[in-house]
Amino acid sequence: MDTWLDLHMHTKYSMDGEFEPSDLMNQCAAAGLKAVAVSDHDSVEAIPKARKRACELGLCFFSAIELSCAHLGKNFHLLGYGIDEKEPIFHQIEKNIHQQRLDNSEKMMNAVEQLGIYLDRKYVWTLSHSDVIATVNIARAALEDPRNIDNPILAPYRPGGLRNKSPYVNFGWDYCSQGKPAFVPMTLITLHEAVRHIQNNGGAAVLAHPGANMGQNRDVTESLVAEGIDGIEAYCSYHDTDTSQFYADICRTYKLIATIGSDYHGRAKPNIQLGEYEHPCAQDVFDRLCYLIHERGGSAPTHSLSSKDKILL
Repeated sequence: MDTWLDLHMHTKYSMDGEFEPSDLMNQCAAAGLKAVAVSDHDSVEAIPKARKRACELGLCFFSAIELSCAHLGKNFHLLGYGIDEKEPIFHQIEKNIHQQRLDNSEKMMNAVEQLGIYLDRKYVWTLSHSDVIATVNIARAALEDPRNIDNPILAPYRPGGLRNKSPYVNFGWDYCSQGKPAFVPMTLITLHEAVRHIQNNGGAAVLAHPGANMGQNRDVTESLVAEGIDGIEAYCSYHDTDTSQFYADICRTYKLIATIGSDYHGRAKPNIQLGEYEHPCAQDVFDRLCYLIHERGGSAPTHSLSSKDKILL
């Protein structure tokens, strides 16, 4: 099992990230990674700086983005690898999503307070690494506020609690995600549109952490496959062994690429570290992804292939 490949991580240009692009690349090298992708939420701003530092460090670098999108009434994240970050469509999406997140920042805090949770709003804003509020900022402020010490809603996220392993992000999934009591909706592009934007601009479209969004759901996954995705992030920090195998088997059935990504953010997800996640066939994933991106005219690291047939397995 190899740990040198990580195709999902975030910089400060994600609303819940914290690192400068060059700092993140330094961390990747220190963790022993050899090939990486910076995939910020709906943003390509970090790519030039991250690429430059990755090159200096000898890392193989994929440009990437994690697009927020909707399919069959449910929200998903779609990773786009090898895209041309200069294409206007990605900057248009970034501008639109950023404005919605800005408009929703106070609304999210309103919704959490309505659950009976105290928030020091000024402190929440100081925790933001951008000019928008993320659910991890709200969760951290709530857990640190002494007025919430006996609040039963927050008990699972404190030391010894069942959701303590990654408390800030777990609070977001449990209370602020789609269908949960403090959810604030956004208008998203469809997954079909996201796939086209990625593929038409040189990239490979890969469904991110499906187990976190829908568990093991074959029917919905097959409907996503029908939209033309190129792969599924089967191996990731959100999947146990059974879930990884479930999505790897679907990839094998439909000849998709079963990728790997830690979804490293830093403090927002303290249980997730670089260089700790394994893939049984990392070289094959790297080769197939490079081949597909080059075929579409995108940007991918230099690679070598033993045979074209290997790509078609």
